[in-house]
Amino acid sequence: MAGADGEWVSAGRQEFIVDIGLSWLAMKSCHPVWLSAEDHDRFVPGGGPVEVQLRLVEDAVTAVGRTIVLQIGEDVRRLLASDLPDEVLRAVWIGATKRYFDPAEYDLTGGQWLRRVEGAWATGMRRSDAAFVPAPPRPVTDARLRSAVREQIGAVADVLGQAAVDGSVPGLVPALERVVDEACADVGFRMFLRCMKAYFVAIDEERCDAFTALGERFGYPEFLVDDHLNVG
Repeated sequence: MAGADGEWVSAGRQEFIVDIGLSWLAMKSCHPVWLSAEDHDRFVPGGGPVEVQLRLVEDAVTAVGRTIVLQIGEDVRRLLASDLPDEVLRAVWIGATKRYFDPAEYDLTGGQWLRRVEGAWATGMRRSDAAFVPAPPRPVTDARLRSAVREQIGAVADVLGQAAVDGSVPGLVPALERVVDEACADVGFRMFLRCMKAYFVAIDEERCDAFTALGERFGYPEFLVDDHLNVG
């Protein structure tokens, strides 16, 4: 169960929640995709990179806290309920994963990949609870929160955009802004934070404080915003 200050208490141990939902999955997705084909067959038998990613989603139900896992389905369904095009969904995903896993390399569009994630998530949830029925998605569409997230993205747009271009993810910043404006401010902000961490974009203490204050407005666990941010 969730404890004080963002701690997660489970099976006699405490875990600190450093991310939730789709941004948590993006954080985890880089392993073991980077393995060579030979090492992949040796260490991860029985499936290719797509299957490895989907097993990560299914197994998360029993491996991590429920707060993290429930948000995966919520985030994915928020995005799929929007009219965002496939290229935007793909850009945000590969930006947040620093291209460790690109669905296009496996003939999947951004939308198709998210539907596969949703299916794996539902399978894992029903394995844990056969009667599980997800609630309808509830995207955060408050205009003030959307404006606040866009302001923080805009403050670092140039440096994040350049880092993403250098990492072969052009158009990342506009894609993040479209997620905020057309799908969900919460998902957009967390995927933006994950991109900032993936590319280790440097910010000062004042900007970190602004990110943290915005995270508090969303009710994030204590460590979600600043864990692994490059603050100097």
